[in-house]
Order: sequence, then structure tokens, then C-alpha cells
Amino acid sequence: MRHLLLGSLFLALTALPLAAQEVAVAPDVQAGSLPPLGASWLATNPYRNPPVAAAAVPIGRDAYNQACARCHGVDASTNAAPAPDLRKLDRGCRRIAEPALKARCQADNDAYFARTVRQGKVILGVTHMPPWQGVLSQELAWAIQVFIESRAAGR
Repeated sequence: MRHLLLGSLFLALTALPLAAQEVAVAPDVQAGSLPPLGASWLATNPYRNPPVAAAAVPIGRDAYNQACARCHGVDASTNAAPAPDLRKLDRGCRRIAEPALKARCQADNDAYFARTVRQGKVILGVTHMPPWQGVLSQELAWAIQVFIESRAAGR
């Protein structure tokens, strides 16, 4: 038990310098072709469905590759990336056939995604992902999510 605790402490302390250097930097992507959403974050992703999804995917791809790829892998291909595979976020929802239940599942995923993007990820005091609130507009965040979902679905 003592070795496990010491090992965990060692890992946490050695990760601190790396985590402290991770800073959210706004991507240089124009979201002008997407409907503006305003300052208050929406509860669900408004860009998921056609025809807006067609415009959101390339914008989301550009924003993702500038803001997320260094940890989650280029084009959401997480083969050698240190962070989780984001293509798996909605895997449970993809299997649901009943529209109302699927919409509820997607709303839960949207809430998780938005909260994580805005607040970042801190586990046991170690920053695994910086907060993007105030750095990434909700238009770009939702476009990134649509891009990730398109990669997960193999589109």
C-alpha cells in the first residue's frame, strides 16, 4: 500500500510541471458561417443536425486541430495521443434507435462536453486539460463536438 501511495505521489509531482505549462490558446478559426449563439451557453449542441452540421464539421476540424490535437491527436485520431479518445464520448448514444431517448442521451453528452471544455479537467490536483472558458467561443466548441462526432461515426 505504501509503495502504491508513493508511486502515485511521484507521478502526480512529476506531472505538475507539464500540466502547469498547458495553457488554452484560442484557435485562429472564423466561425462566421455558423449561426451566432451569444454569450450564454446553450444546453445542447445546435449544430449537430443538417444543414448546419455540414458547415460546422470543417470549422470544427480546423479549431480542433489548432486547440485539441496536441493532446487528443490530429483529426481526432488518438492512436498515439496522451489524452482520451474523444470519438468514444457519444458511443452509447449512437446505439439508441428511439429518437426521444437518443436526444436525452445526446443532451447528457452535450452537458458533459460543455462543462469539460469550459472548466477543463483537474484530477487529484493535476490539470489534465486547461479550462477553455473565455478562450473558446461556444460556436467553436460546438463545432468541435460536431467534428468529433463525425469522426466517430466514420463520416
